[in-house]
Order: sequence, then structure tokens, then C-alpha cells
Amino acid sequence: MSAQPVDIQIFGRSLRVNCPPEQIEALQAAAEELDQRLHNLKERTRVTNTEQLVFIVALNICHELAQEKMKTRDYSYNMEQKIKMLQQTIEQALLEQGNKIS
Repeated sequence: MSAQPVDIQIFGRSLRVNCPPEQIEALQAAAEELDQRLHNLKERTRVTNTEQLVFIVALNICHELAQEKMKTRDYSYNMEQKIKMLQQTIEQALLEQGNKIS
């Protein structure tokens, strides 16, 4: 399906962006999350420069994304290791079972 224009509000500003219909809810949720982060940061830091707030929030989001990617890589590596160990255990058990039958 083609994208359609969607109006969102972020930090008191209206934006119109194109979005596939099946992703409109996710876009709106992301806009609400960004808006909330900007307001929270403004309250915590007393920074009033909107551009500076946007950059700080963007850096925070990028940092969180990098941490999640690292967690995913670590989890994937650990699962691969466990699967290899399980395969080796199964192969060893089959070999031992085969030797008993022979």
C-alpha cells in the first residue's frame, strides 16, 4: 500500500509525514514517546533551546538503541553456543548408544 499523509504533534509543533496505513499507530506512538522525552528533558535540565533538546534526546535514543543491539548480539551468541553444546552432547550420546548396540 502507498503511504498517506499523517499529522503528528511533537513538542508543540505540527508535522505532516507520509506513512503506510498499517504503521500509523506505531508512528503516532513514536511521536508521543518523542514528545514525552522532550518535555521530560526540558523539565529535568531547564534547557530551553529546542534544537539542543532534540539533539540530546536523539543521542539518548541512539545510545539506547546501541545498547539493545549489543544485548541482542550477546543473546544470539550465547544461544548459538548453547545450541552447539547441545548438538555435541546429542552426537556424543548417539555415538555411545551406537557403540553399545554394536
